Amino acid sequence: MFDGNFRTGVDRIVRPVGRGLDRVGVSANALTCVGLAMSVACCILIGNGRLQLGLAFLILTAVPDLLDGAVASAAGTSSKRGAFFDSTADRVTDGLLLCGVAWHLAATEGGTIMVLPMAVLSVSALISYERAKAELLGFDAKGGLMERAERMVVLGFGLCFEALLIPVLWIMLGLTSLTAAQRFFKVWRQASDEVVNP
Repeated sequence: MFDGNFRTGVDRIVRPVGRGLDRVGVSANALTCVGLAMSVACCILIGNGRLQLGLAFLILTAVPDLLDGAVASAAGTSSKRGAFFDSTADRVTDGLLLCGVAWHLAATEGGTIMVLPMAVLSVSALISYERAKAELLGFDAKGGLMERAERMVVLGFGLCFEALLIPVLWIMLGLTSLTAAQRFFKVWRQASDEVVNP
């Protein structure tokens, strides 16, 4: 949702920053690596109960992810290899963040509640798979209520207010599941039209 509605405005802001970083020799892949390092730190901090500091590192993780595409575009180095690296790094980051939350819940809540962030991670992976598979087949699976940007914003809210972390995770699970269903039926309709009108 954010991606579709705000991408143009965000690109307008980050494009000059990308040109500046390119001029000083910062590469898109280096930014992606910085983002991965930040996500490792974020996971450890959250796992150890430092949720608000973890939130700060969540924001720091998002900044390189926002800028790496702009740097690649400014440098003229946009490539399938870079896109693959960036997409893979995003999945690793998602896993680290939610594993950090599971670690924290296991230490503070006990029981089976630590399964909740893992369920969010599983459905998030399904959303990514649906898009990748749809694009491979020539269909469009973008969109939905809870894409990656929304998940990061909502998770950040839960980290900021610890008492709301578990309710926030339930909301994430519900809306992420709804997004997975939205994408499934969006692609299903496109594929059905192709069958009816070959």
